[in-house]
Amino acid sequence: MAVDIVDWVLIIIGQILIVIGVICDLIAAILMIRFPNFYVRLHALTIGSIGGAVVPIIGAVFIALGAEYLGSFRFFLAGGAIVTAIFVFILGALGSHAIARASHRSKTAILTPCYVDHLSEDRGEGGCR
Repeated sequence: MAVDIVDWVLIIIGQILIVIGVICDLIAAILMIRFPNFYVRLHALTIGSIGGAVVPIIGAVFIALGAEYLGSFRFFLAGGAIVTAIFVFILGALGSHAIARASHRSKTAILTPCYVDHLSEDRGEGGCR
């Protein structure tokens, strides 16, 4: 009887995390439309990739651990989902940083108005372009 309650609690926690992920994806989609320029939109991109992908994957881990009918395979599913969540968490931040740096170096995303550009100042190009 106590095992059934623990399984249901795990499944409910997993479903709550999946709903939080859906909300993060919705917020990220709205912000991608509303934000004014490329660099600020990268923030919405990372909200969608971390909050909209990692959180539901962790929710899937809880659901897999609570699914008693999967037998011992539930631990394999949970382990694979945890590894996937770690990779998405790390590579999401690295990817958005690489995209921002590449667009700044190639000068494809021009900021108007530009108030401060420390990266250009450090490279000896002056402040704003």
